[in-house]
Amino acid sequence: MSDRTRVPMRTNLALAAASAARWASRTAGRGKGSMIGGLIAAKIDPNIMSRLAAGKRSALVTGTNGKSTTTRMTAAALSELGDVATQADGANMDAGIIATLTLHRPATICALEVDELHVPGVSDAVDPEVLVLLNLSRDQLDRVGEINMIERRLREGIARHPAMTIVANCDDVLITSAAFDATDVVWVAAGAGWVGDSVSCPRTGEPIIRSGDDWRSSGDENFRRPTPDWWFDDENLYGPGGFTAPMTLSVPGRANRGNAAQAVAAAVAMGADPAKAVAAVGTVGEVAGRYGIHQVGNHSVRTLLAKNPAGWQEALSMIDQDADGLVIAVNGQVPDGEDLSWLWDVRFEAFETMQVVAAGERAADLSVRLLYAGAEHTTVPDPMKAIASCPPGRVEVLANYTAFRDLGTALERAERARGADLKGAGS
Repeated sequence: MSDRTRVPMRTNLALAAASAARWASRTAGRGKGSMIGGLIAAKIDPNIMSRLAAGKRSALVTGTNGKSTTTRMTAAALSELGDVATQADGANMDAGIIATLTLHRPATICALEVDELHVPGVSDAVDPEVLVLLNLSRDQLDRVGEINMIERRLREGIARHPAMTIVANCDDVLITSAAFDATDVVWVAAGAGWVGDSVSCPRTGEPIIRSGDDWRSSGDENFRRPTPDWWFDDENLYGPGGFTAPMTLSVPGRANRGNAAQAVAAAVAMGADPAKAVAAVGTVGEVAGRYGIHQVGNHSVRTLLAKNPAGWQEALSMIDQDADGLVIAVNGQVPDGEDLSWLWDVRFEAFETMQVVAAGERAADLSVRLLYAGAEHTTVPDPMKAIASCPPGRVEVLANYTAFRDLGTALERAERARGADLKGAGS
């Protein structure tokens, strides 16, 4: 039997096994089974990602923060060009990407969220048309390692794909360094609210000198902030050729305006109409539970996710200070990063005038940080009980990864129970 015959058989076997794994997982009530299906498929056919991506036009989205939202926006902006395969749940490592490609085989276009560490390998498999680079900052040092190492790996991966268009945030020094030598770069002034991880040049080690939005390396006069092709303000998005369009989003925060600008730039690089792309990114609302509104008893609960100092700083700026309550929930499980010393890098002093409830498995650690920040607070470890302790009305909840995940499950359970009670009362 020739290799040409054997390979499709292996791929078909991998797809069949993935389908069986998904069915078994759903039947056993263990979830959708996409991840286990992707893992099994990759074990059977190590080349399955490249085979499933063959013939598709792909955009990859990566960075420390904003991947899921930007990927959803990119998918929306690309939808005018055809069916788009994209993750619904933010599963951004190899198994999740394989699962997405498996479930969307007829799609001609992909918008794929990719973990920073996995970008070089996924790029080699998928051969993307566009790579979107959002930002780089400290995340889980126990898993990801030092951020300059990530920048170097991204730079090496980009060098292997000279035909790829890079859509890069020119306000982020590390991202600019990763993209600086690429052949085709679209620069976007997407903002950099957190600069604590780019005080020195990743190429020379010399200090970065900043003046307003501008920056340059003191050790390399050629390495400085590029002139952006796309930029935005509080009302409009601006682009090449004098393009201007009002940009109204359904998600909060200046960081998300930057995410939207990069999503539009990526879609336009792939042939989308810029005005239609701007309108499309404005339709993206709740993203995998982020920014969702839940009614729990006499509380209207909005959920926000933050996973590292830069993300926390951005999320804190989205908090509605007029809300009736604020719950901050922090866990310290392996997916969160077990070292919570980063809490001391986050400016919780912003809540000197707002009553806060510290929650989560590491509520005590958070309570100490809030005490030093001068933020008046109570400590209620169970997030659902913490919400219940707030005055009736609107409650903002900010949580890290596993706290957000577990709270989402609890909120869904509470809403189902409420729906069943209402149905019973009406019968």
